[in-house]
Amino acid sequence: MKYGCIGEKLGHSFSKEIHGEIADYEYEIKEIPRDGLDSFMRARDFNAINVTIPYKEMVMPYLDHVDDACLSIGATNTVVNRCGKLYGYNTDFYGLSALAKRYGISFEGKKVLILGTGGTSKTAYAVAKSYGAREIVKASRKADNSSVLYTDIYKYHTDSEIIINTTPVGMYPNIHAKPIELSRFPKLIGVIDAIYNPLSTELISEARSLGVKAAGGLYMLVAQGVKASEYFLDTKYPEALCDEIFDRIESAKENIVLIGMPGSGKSTVGRILAKRLGRRLVDTDDEVVKTAATPISDIFLRFGEEHFRLLESEAVDLVSPESGIIIATGGGVPLKKENMRMLRQNGRIYFIDRPLSALIPTKDRPLAQDFAAIEKRYRERYEIYKSSADVIINADCSKEEVAELILSKHLERK
Repeated sequence: MKYGCIGEKLGHSFSKEIHGEIADYEYEIKEIPRDGLDSFMRARDFNAINVTIPYKEMVMPYLDHVDDACLSIGATNTVVNRCGKLYGYNTDFYGLSALAKRYGISFEGKKVLILGTGGTSKTAYAVAKSYGAREIVKASRKADNSSVLYTDIYKYHTDSEIIINTTPVGMYPNIHAKPIELSRFPKLIGVIDAIYNPLSTELISEARSLGVKAAGGLYMLVAQGVKASEYFLDTKYPEALCDEIFDRIESAKENIVLIGMPGSGKSTVGRILAKRLGRRLVDTDDEVVKTAATPISDIFLRFGEEHFRLLESEAVDLVSPESGIIIATGGGVPLKKENMRMLRQNGRIYFIDRPLSALIPTKDRPLAQDFAAIEKRYRERYEIYKSSADVIINADCSKEEVAELILSKHLERK
């Protein structure tokens, strides 16, 4: 192993892609069981590594030299092998500071609540303290002299103004979990979640729904990766590199989700986009048919619409955790807010707004088999589609042109 990242479970990691964008070196993702860490660190058979959960503190006894940040924080995430001597650094401090700055979250004079007590929690504490937090509280499942119990948060600390989650609660594949209820914090002005997969955790989604500034962990991961690479290669990169890599990685990982009326061209546009971008297309209607082993028209006929909507939501739940795909949804998916919440965790929602006059009835769509049915659905759903979308695409044109519009919008904001 020359360069890479070690941790206990790394199936969710984006580090290989990030370092592939930074520089031209071989970077390996290596899962190490806890009983294998000692032999790995003693062998010192690597040039440089990043270290993640749960080893940021455990690797420190193996290091010959550590920088001041490691000493003050008590954790390291970057180890460089120089002529057999191991040098430890903490680039998470830089990463978290850069993330807060990018999203306009200021710690100065604020009460900060940190969820978790591991290595990343120590970094969050150091950053908040360094940038002038008025008060810092750590929450843990087991209280000690430096932390409080989660049960005490709602009793004594609902006046917290900034919350930082450093726990794995809400991380892929358990993306529906969240560590606390943000609605119980009336003074809340900023939320940071160190989790980067999914792109928008339940915690981040709730914060944004409350109008609170919120940032997921992807930018932190990119920024600390760039800083780590500087240590790896003893070099210095341009300041703009973090933003450039973040934009490319986020664009590649973010799902393109298509919503709209039956007959609006979602599946066709999805196929065009999938071909253009080299991505996989997933159609939620196809997933329903696959699960039920029954055509949609037969599901409606035999079991009714309510049963179909249940299967539809199960399909959404199945595909939402994936990243970097095109998702064409059934026309009724936006009718349930829960469906859209799940799709938005890793995706951006595009409403294909095709005029009513251009929607063509088809026999395989139970609720759109004639123009009268289509018009009824259109009147019922149009405002729901608009309010559910991140981007509204004027689709009074060819499907190829619609695909081009979506592609330009997808790249435009990066």
